[in-house]
Amino acid sequence: MKVLLFGATGMVGQGVLIECLRAADVSLVQSIGRTALDQQDAKLRDVVHRDLLDYSAIESQLEGFDACFFCLGVTSAGKTEADYAHLTYDITLAAANTLARLNPQMTFVYVSGAGTDSTEQDRSMWARVKGRTENALLKLPFKAAYMFRPGVIQPLHGVRSKTSSYQILYTLTRPLLPLLRAMLPATILTTEIMGQAMLAVARRGAAKPVLEAADINAIATTAG
Repeated sequence: MKVLLFGATGMVGQGVLIECLRAADVSLVQSIGRTALDQQDAKLRDVVHRDLLDYSAIESQLEGFDACFFCLGVTSAGKTEADYAHLTYDITLAAANTLARLNPQMTFVYVSGAGTDSTEQDRSMWARVKGRTENALLKLPFKAAYMFRPGVIQPLHGVRSKTSSYQILYTLTRPLLPLLRAMLPATILTTEIMGQAMLAVARRGAAKPVLEAADINAIATTAG
């Protein structure tokens, strides 16, 4: 399996990359991002591309992939709806539209979030924008598309968040998260589970396109 990975420097993306490199059936992981990764692996190809709204210059490097794991995302804190929509909807759809045209056989997995509103009418700005993004992705002619809606995610294997406030929170709650996860395994996920579940749906699909935290946990558990 050949995998395209967006957002490999973020917390979820780091975890997904680890699982992809561990997977015996993944022959290539190609990262697309504005900055180079600080790691190397025989299965890893790092493509630095700064214009995330236009992929025409690298289209030849985006063909022949079986799956795309889109883990790129930003916090909505301090942003207007227009700014957040640009960074969430516009950038995601620019990549997805290109990939759907080049790889109709592809499974596309998008990291959304718990509380996303598919009706696009929610009072929370981020929930509306995420819902609009999900809806647009599900209309594209991919082999399959899955919207992952995690809530709390525990970083494992040295993974760190790029958002300083989140990393401080994870550091402070590190002793508690394993205990909470043991009590609420269907609510609190890990970066490892996210990666394993993405690989599982790329291999075998899932029963529905929108997957909440409990669904993600069940898929990863079954895959293991």
